[in-house]
Amino acid sequence: MADTKSITDKIERKKVKRAARKAAPAKGPRTGARGENKAKVKKAARGKTKR
Repeated sequence: MADTKSITDKIERKKVKRAARKAAPAKGPRTGARGENKAKVKKAARGKTKR
């Protein structure tokens, strides 16, 4: 991403950022599942409602 800290005008800054995004190379396909590094949550007990 382009460094836009020096640009004070909001519209101009957006233009520069969009141009930088467009010029960046494509990311390519994912190597793993999207949430593979997320902490897994243990399932709650089944049967009677937990109160």
